[in-house]
Amino acid sequence: MENPAADDRMEVVLALLDASRSRHGRARLAAEGALPAVLRCLSSSPALLLLPRLCITVNLCCERPNQDAFLEAGGLDRIASVLLSGHQISAEILQTVLQVLGNVALAGEAHKAAVWARFFPVWFREIAAMRNPVVCNSLCKVLNMCCSATGGRRRLGELCEEERGLPILLDIVNTMSPSCHKEICLYFLLGKACIKDIYFNLVFQRLSSVNTLDDSFGANFTYKLFTKEQVFLLRLLSYHLIAWPDVLDTISSYFALGVLQLLKEAYSVVDASSQSISAGLTDDLAINVLWCSFYILRDICSWKDHSSSASEDPADSLLSAGLLQLLLRYLRELEPPNIVKNHAMQTSTDSKFCPYKGFRRDVVSVLCNFLHGRKQVQDEIRKQDGIPLLLKQCVVDDCDQSLRQWGSLSIRYLLEGNLENQYKVAELEQKEPVITPEIAQMGLRVEIDQESQCPKMVKAYQEQEDDPCQYYANGQLT
Repeated sequence: MENPAADDRMEVVLALLDASRSRHGRARLAAEGALPAVLRCLSSSPALLLLPRLCITVNLCCERPNQDAFLEAGGLDRIASVLLSGHQISAEILQTVLQVLGNVALAGEAHKAAVWARFFPVWFREIAAMRNPVVCNSLCKVLNMCCSATGGRRRLGELCEEERGLPILLDIVNTMSPSCHKEICLYFLLGKACIKDIYFNLVFQRLSSVNTLDDSFGANFTYKLFTKEQVFLLRLLSYHLIAWPDVLDTISSYFALGVLQLLKEAYSVVDASSQSISAGLTDDLAINVLWCSFYILRDICSWKDHSSSASEDPADSLLSAGLLQLLLRYLRELEPPNIVKNHAMQTSTDSKFCPYKGFRRDVVSVLCNFLHGRKQVQDEIRKQDGIPLLLKQCVVDDCDQSLRQWGSLSIRYLLEGNLENQYKVAELEQKEPVITPEIAQMGLRVEIDQESQCPKMVKAYQEQEDDPCQYYANGQLT
């Protein structure tokens, strides 16, 4: 007797689809051998029956016995035959095909390896080249699944090979970028390739329309122009660091150093005399790259792997590569904050304008996180005469109200557990409160709390009154 799964009547197929939606129904269909029968019918299915039969396959492959039966019945070849069937392949059919592959890959390493061997790179590349955001999202789920677990890193390496898998990844980013599609599997896939592994520089480089390279694969590449796709990639990676820090068991030094290089390149091409109206993303791609680079570096410096005390801290690579010197140089080159400039008698003609609103805050915020819990950074700031410079950032800036908060927190981290830095501030104080020219012009001064040894800001001539301007005192944010 013919298996009902091979029946071409629409009502029979829809009844099977309805049964496949429940666990009890899937168990009954598995006992009846429905999955192999459905798979055999795929390539010859009339157009109206193809999608419901694929949906039956998706549902049946939610169960481990059916996932195994799928491979045993040559299911991967049957699914591939759909792509060669001559039917007009709609986005919905492609999405369902990818859902089948994703469910099968969930079963384990052998299933992931089988899916990868059958569909990578040719079919995955054909699907990505369609440039359909919904289809690309489903493709990301399959790729992310295959690039996980035991053999995942090897397959990720193949995905990032220039002549094999990289076009797939680039097509996905180029597809998602114009409409800013940001699906969770896209975050995780790019996070694996760019944040955890070594492929950030390569992916970023290949998204550039015009670039010159100092070397083909290192962090020493330079850019004359940036693209919207590159900004999109940086925004994705930045959000990944913020939203899912716990899933990152490592942050590659390749990624950290690559972003540092981007920071330098973007700063070099930004017109220092122009200032963006917005504090966020603008139409200037170089400013956007600069802004995203600061945010990523700030989050890299705050990342800690609590699962292993032996894991490498990417901030160590950034320190060796000169991040601290770069940040201090940026601060030294800037003109004073507006509130200080308005009180100052004169400003150096060599000072630079902030390239965008919030630039000073972003520099200080990276310094702040860089300082936290890192004595070597604390000591280096003292050795480079950066303590007076940091004290000057504890001011109210009418361009960015959060500058004072970041500056105050930076001073806390600078002095925390570091007697040498505390002595240095005391030496600057010379038994009197530290008064920098900028702070003095505002009628404020920085002094060291005698009990907590933490800095606080007080009015210069009203020490005995409660100071409403005090933001940080006694080690507490107020």
